[in-house]
Amino acid sequence: MSDGKRVLAVVPARGGSKGSRLKNLREVGGVPMVARVGDVVREVAEIDRTVASTDHDLIAQTAREAGIDVPFMRPPEHSGDSVGDEPVLTHALEEVEREAGVQYDIITMLQPTSPLRKPAHVRDAIVKLVEEDLDAAWTISPSESQCHPYKQLTIASGFVENFDERANTIVTRQELEQLYHRNGCCYAMTRSCLLDQKNKKGRKTGYVVVEEMMVNVDTEWDIELANWILEREQG
Repeated sequence: MSDGKRVLAVVPARGGSKGSRLKNLREVGGVPMVARVGDVVREVAEIDRTVASTDHDLIAQTAREAGIDVPFMRPPEHSGDSVGDEPVLTHALEEVEREAGVQYDIITMLQPTSPLRKPAHVRDAIVKLVEEDLDAAWTISPSESQCHPYKQLTIASGFVENFDERANTIVTRQELEQLYHRNGCCYAMTRSCLLDQKNKKGRKTGYVVVEEMMVNVDTEWDIELANWILEREQG
């Protein structure tokens, strides 16, 4: 619990993926990515229970072996490429509460595809949410200047154009506002944010800035990069 609030961690890990087949079972640092979540949550005392939401038997087995509960299998209507996070989280919350007969105050989404997360990232997001009385708290990372919208281009009628014409007023990199992106480490939200606002981003969403290098795995290159970073961190 965190300040008397019951916390449920949900690990969304469906079997299908266009970028990398069964990517949630791919290994980073010699450990399947879904199992790495189990290693993290064991060190986060604020989390009362962790469950995986999956439609794949081998992912379910791997999650259980890593100490993650799998009290239900995700139904087909919540398993397609076009299904958003909110229906998956809502389904998991309702299934767990029906099975356990308890109500959770906070839900955290821990995607296996952020294999470089650390317990502190998750803990800091939960604490931020509770202490600042927020609807949600996300972990985010600083974006490189070359990713700034003013640096982006489009192709129109065979010619290069600025994505945003305000780019014409920017002369140096130092003039660009610092932007951030979601890194997938942790999305923490209140029950009301998920069920009433029907969103993982509430009206009051706080943040935890992660300065370390992070990877959100979607392709084979992302897996190679995550392994390289982990090897570098470990010496």
